[in-house]
Formats: sequence, C-alpha cells, structure tokens
Amino acid sequence: MKNKVLFSASLFHALNDAATVTVPMIFPLLYTQQFIIKKYIHIGILSNLGLLVTILFQIILANVSDKIEYKLMLFFSYMGICLTLALMTLSSVFASLLFIYLLLRASTSFYHSIGVAWVSKTHPSQGIDFAMGIQSGSGNLGVFLAFISAGYLAQSFNWKTPLFVWAIVGFFLGSISFLAVRKTSTRSKEIYKSDFSSWMKTLRNIRIYIPGFAFGGACWGTTIYYAPSLLNHRFEIPLGQTGLYLALWIGIGTVMTYLFGFLSKNFGRLKISLCSFIGATFFVFLLGIAPVKELALVCLFFFGAFLFLVYPGFQSFVGDKVPAKNQAQAFSLAASVQMVTGAIVVLIAGFLSDSFGINSPFLLMGMFGAVISIFFLFKRSLLEKSYP
Repeated sequence: MKNKVLFSASLFHALNDAATVTVPMIFPLLYTQQFIIKKYIHIGILSNLGLLVTILFQIILANVSDKIEYKLMLFFSYMGICLTLALMTLSSVFASLLFIYLLLRASTSFYHSIGVAWVSKTHPSQGIDFAMGIQSGSGNLGVFLAFISAGYLAQSFNWKTPLFVWAIVGFFLGSISFLAVRKTSTRSKEIYKSDFSSWMKTLRNIRIYIPGFAFGGACWGTTIYYAPSLLNHRFEIPLGQTGLYLALWIGIGTVMTYLFGFLSKNFGRLKISLCSFIGATFFVFLLGIAPVKELALVCLFFFGAFLFLVYPGFQSFVGDKVPAKNQAQAFSLAASVQMVTGAIVVLIAGFLSDSFGINSPFLLMGMFGAVISIFFLFKRSLLEKSYP
C-alpha cells in the first residue's frame, strides 16, 4: 500500500501546487492591463483570504480524516480544483475573481494536511526522509511546469488560457492519482476522536518546529505572489521569460528536495536544515537589494536551492516526533502555521509594495529569516534531541 499512496500523493501534490501558482502567474498581466487587479493590495487581499480559507478547511479535514477514505477526499479535491480553474475565466470584476479563487483554495486544502500525513504513516522511521523528499519534490515539479507554461500561455494568448489548460491537465493527473488508490482502504479500524486537548498536545509536541514552518510559508507566499511582479515590473522581464525564470527557481528546488534523503543520510538532517535557513535568508535579502536583473536572477536561484530543503526537513522532524494517530493534526497544524504566516506576510507585502516598491517584501523576508536562523542556532540542542 505504501508505494501506491506515495505515487498517488506525489502526483496529486504536483497537481495541487501547480494550480496554486498558475493563478498568481496571471496577476502581473491583469495588473499591467488594469483589468480586475488595479493595485498590489488586490493581490494581497486575494492571497490573504485564500490562505485563511485553506487553513479553515485543513482543520476541518484533519478532524474527519479517520472517518473518510483518503481516495474520496482526493476525488472531491481534484474535481474542485479543475472546476474552479475553469470558472475563474468567467470573472470580469474583482469580487467574482475573489469568490472563485476562495473556492479554489478550499479545494487545495486537502493535500498538505491529509496527503502528507498518509505519506508519513506509510513510511515510518528510516523511510521517512526519502518519502518526504519524493513527495515534496513532486509538488515542486508541478510548480515548475505551471510556471514555465502559464507565463508563455498568458503572454501568447490571454490570461484565461493558462487556467483552461491546467483545468484539463489537472483532471488528467487527478484521475490517475485517484485510480492508483481506488482499491486501497485507508480508514482506520479504531477511530481516533480528536478534541481541543489533543490539538493542544500535538501543538506542544511540534512547537520547536513552528518558526521553521512560519519562515517556509512566508517565503513561499512572498515568492509566489510577488516575484512575478518583481521580475516583470521592476526588471521589465517579459511575462513568458518571468515564468521561465521562476520555473528554474522551482526546478532547482525540485532537484534539492529529491536529493534530500541522500543529503540527510550523509550530512545529517539537522545540519541540512540549519544551512537551508541561513542560505535562504542571505539570498532572499540580496534579491531584495539587487540593482540589476542578472544579480537578481542569480540570487533567486540560490534562494530556491536553500529554501526547498526546509520543507522536507521539518516535515520529517514532525513525522518522527508525533505518533501516527496524531499525524493528521500535526501536519494540519504545520500547514496552518505556513498558511497563517503566509497570509499575514502577503497582505503586509501588498501595502509595502504600493508604498516602497515591489522589492520591499523580499527585504522583509531577509529580516524575518535572520531572526529565525538565530533562533534555531540557539535551539540547536533541542533539535538534536527531537529525532532518532
């Protein structure tokens, strides 16, 4: 069963994350045309409310995860993603775009809590670093394909085309993912009843990792929602090339996540995690102050190489720390921390971009990362005790 779950989860992770970045890739074009999106704060509102909706649904799904089959939740999730991507092309005003986008974010709420939890449950102990690297890398691969296609499709045709294309591709990938586990039962024989105290106990178990997930969520949100505008508006890079460069960013990250199991085995998960924070902090700050596009692109690529080691590393920490019965809660909380931080940061970033320039959110990430890096350097001994 574990191979089927990993294959299904990896494929769906690619679809899920591709859908979440295809929509932000059309924002620079809409902003340039002054159609629907007329200020950077509009991007901030869309991303903020979208992430908050995701948090709400992740908590709901985590509470019912033992009662509903994995494959059933997967089915409704990918069908919702495909439908909302197609419906979004009918938008002509900000309110309708916002409403449909929130439905999309609700549909993408399944994977990062339930999907990751099932990968962890089916790959305990020695296999967890490998499995987390594979599923994380597959999500990044989906983002790579979305970035490289959405920019050129929007530039060559119109803003609706990437949404239509990914609705079709999403249906294809989602169907394969569903069929892979259609005969696999994931319902627990003993239904674990979660309550407020169990959520709080799980939160205490993973509290040392919270700042790491917060940094990862803030950097992801900032890059996904504002890097397209940074490259397109500040450095005047055409939207098609912007998508290509962001695809290279995520492509480098994909390679690093697939290598995570090997790197962890040879250098240790803790060392890799600490280096990922310090490296990501340094290069995201340089990205914010870069005066020319050549330096900005170099910094973007190195930023991706370090940032994408954060996710599988801290997911593996949580998988080792938390009992199987609490893992849906644990990964829901971890994902919620990422989402909450991302929601706050992207809203602030909208105001900062309108007031100080589109590069200012990346300077904010550099300062945030410096604080987090110092925190983990001082808490290194606690991290060393937190995994086998």
